[in-house]
Amino acid sequence: MNNYVAVLSWKVPENWNEALLRTFLRDFCHISKRGLADIKFNGGCITLNGEEVTVRKVIETNDLVHVYLPPEETSPSLRPEKGPFEIVYEDDHVLVINKEAGIATIPSREHPTNTLANFVLDYYESQQIKTTFHAVNRLDKDTSGLLIIAKHRLAHDRLSKLQQAKHVQRYYRAIVSGKLHTDKGTIDAPIARDPESIISRKVCQTGKRAITHYIVTNELEHSSVVDIKLETGRTHQIRVHFSYLGHPLLGDDLYGGDQQHIKRQALHCYKLEFQHPFKEKLICLTSNLPNDMAAIKNEGDLK
Repeated sequence: MNNYVAVLSWKVPENWNEALLRTFLRDFCHISKRGLADIKFNGGCITLNGEEVTVRKVIETNDLVHVYLPPEETSPSLRPEKGPFEIVYEDDHVLVINKEAGIATIPSREHPTNTLANFVLDYYESQQIKTTFHAVNRLDKDTSGLLIIAKHRLAHDRLSKLQQAKHVQRYYRAIVSGKLHTDKGTIDAPIARDPESIISRKVCQTGKRAITHYIVTNELEHSSVVDIKLETGRTHQIRVHFSYLGHPLLGDDLYGGDQQHIKRQALHCYKLEFQHPFKEKLICLTSNLPNDMAAIKNEGDLK
């Protein structure tokens, strides 16, 4: 097992009796032609009842199929580094992290090191997990909360497709300036790059459609705590949408937020629900507000 990233197994159902293994793996197990080629040519292995076989083998009811996924190489530009992160869920295929604010998800020109990707690779190395970093969703550097990482290419492909099919749901909690006109609503406003900035986005009729659903859960003296569900996932979507409404997130200086009480955007991914890529189960995970956001909310509750 140490030579493989993960092992997948299936018992052949009755209605697949006398089918080609290739067809079973493609149509029942959802492993693409490209995925099968990767297994074959990069050090993986497929067995039928414990015997290594090719995909041309004919299968029978109750046969046991095992797929051993090959090790994956890390880009030379991405090196392991020790750093803090909290694991809230892990199995052979998926890793879910509770990311701290101030840590970028992946390296960039502005943040080439000390990213979550670097820290996770160091963890993989310490656990002798021979894979690289596959983020399914990303969080801005100064956004905290739950983030899904696939532990191999096949899991990443499956989770990406589940996300496109709306089977990966992300829920956020934000503290926005002022008091909204309604306790719940939907912001449906297209977002595009701001031509005057290399970083920021703006609501623009030529942009891509963006939909944000929200519910106000607490009204504080000069701000509101809002729970948010995304229907689309545009860059900076929550930050842009609430700034567009005239209620920028506290701390979000890029979009007009007041930094008196917090020095980063007051945004936290507090809940994830997703269909497991290989198991018939729904994973639901939650995360408490970090201290900086909790302090604002608690102070408001006391008034």
